[in-house]
Amino acid sequence: MPLEGTCEGQMACSTCHVIVGREWFGKLPEASEEEEDMLDLAADVHATSRLSCQILLTEELDGIEVRIPAESNDAQGF
Repeated sequence: MPLEGTCEGQMACSTCHVIVGREWFGKLPEASEEEEDMLDLAADVHATSRLSCQILLTEELDGIEVRIPAESNDAQGF
């Protein structure tokens, strides 16, 4: 997937923002307050938006469906 991941998983940007399929969203742990704050800076946010760097892939998530938003914002401002 063409995700930039500028901050390399440090939750300091929103370039890895994805929209998780509704049927998968409930299987994820709740987003932290820090992740929610970063998503507030992302473009095209949906109810099932997450930062992909914060999704730990497990067997339960095998086959997870996500899509990349049409537009994006780099919260670092570069």
